[in-house]
Amino acid sequence: MSGAFLMNELRTVALFCEDTAHERFASALVRRVALEVGVRFRLSVVSGRGGHGTAVGEFVAFQRVLLRRGGTPDLVLVVIDANCAGWNEARKSILSAVEPGAFARVAIGCPDPHVERWFLADPASLHVTLGVRGSPGRRKCDRDHFKQLLVRLLLEAGQTVTLGGAEFADEIVSAMDLYKASKAEPSLADFIGDLRSAFKTMVR
Repeated sequence: MSGAFLMNELRTVALFCEDTAHERFASALVRRVALEVGVRFRLSVVSGRGGHGTAVGEFVAFQRVLLRRGGTPDLVLVVIDANCAGWNEARKSILSAVEPGAFARVAIGCPDPHVERWFLADPASLHVTLGVRGSPGRRKCDRDHFKQLLVRLLLEAGQTVTLGGAEFADEIVSAMDLYKASKAEPSLADFIGDLRSAFKTMVR
């Protein structure tokens, strides 16, 4: 089967995440990386609300159903905050919940400590795109620290914020220098690497 044919094939992607911010950022990043690699896809958000526990619980239940019925998606994404565990430990925890052989491809994102740091990962492009002046600063475990920081910086830039900054995910990800953002946020670099690797296997 030729690479050109594979590039035109519609691939299925299933997303499990904690909330709107994770869903918007992950969806925008998937679109960007898929376009870069040359993959057409359809994204389904299987779990996008309810926090960490709900996302993991629904992911485990989803696996059980698919193992009985078959018909797995081409790529499964799980995006859950590392919180205070650190992204590497959080990633290992999610990987341990993946049933061997359940999926052809799995990409795991664990923003460290929270997804809002990914929104703030490239201050230069944020300034050009949205007029935001500021950076995420030092890593903190405080539950709402980076969410509040993102909202404050957007408001100071004159933006209207209705979804805690999540509504700007498409603009932020489209303008982001992924190399610089990855250098600033190793957890983001890890997720981008997983996405690229997964999509590249679809066009071989």
